Amino acid sequence: MALLTFELPDGTTRTIDVVRVLNAGYAGRSQADVAAHVAELAELGVPAPSVTPALYPVSPYLAQHTEHVSVQHGRTSGEAEWALVVDGEGDLLLTAACDHTDRELEVHGVAWSKNASPDVLARRAWRLADVQERLDDLALRAWVTHDGRETLIQDGTLAELLTPGYWAGVLRERGDLVPGTVLISGTIPMAEGVDQFADRWRVELSDPATGDAIGLAYDVVRMPAAIG
Repeated sequence: MALLTFELPDGTTRTIDVVRVLNAGYAGRSQADVAAHVAELAELGVPAPSVTPALYPVSPYLAQHTEHVSVQHGRTSGEAEWALVVDGEGDLLLTAACDHTDRELEVHGVAWSKNASPDVLARRAWRLADVQERLDDLALRAWVTHDGRETLIQDGTLAELLTPGYWAGVLRERGDLVPGTVLISGTIPMAEGVDQFADRWRVELSDPATGDAIGLAYDVVRMPAAIG
């Protein structure tokens, strides 16, 4: 299993022994927009889900604090997301996350592509209860770096996505709202014309009411060529 440690705004820390990780997909608040997105992906050869929103289990060890993500080829990319984390006392934490996905593998199966690389989580978190009343105002952004130049690729708010409360309800019904569960939210649209296949990804979840921000960043590192 994976151990994750989060620092809270009051300076205390919570260490989580991760027992399950679930990645939400097609999780936009507007399911009409989701349907249009599914149709666009189908034209690229990505199989449509049987239902939306979807939920994909991934291996628990893939939830990581890391500054490097190793990949096998040049067509992988991140996705700016929030993560809901159930701590050892059953409290719900909210943090920033980036679901690194193998786009070549995605056309063969979304669940497979989600298991090919880590879900990178920030090292800080908020108690969900502390930001619950202003969740829709929280900003979610991502930047990509090519040859040392950083470009904004995702820019939205949590109002675009199904809420942590929605997913907590789904997890509760499944019997998965237990200490050590990590739920990754699904993502917001990427800007047109920005190359997602980048050397580096950076994600930020920010609270305009307080000015506080939770961030993460990692380099995308190509593995050596295989023999055989």
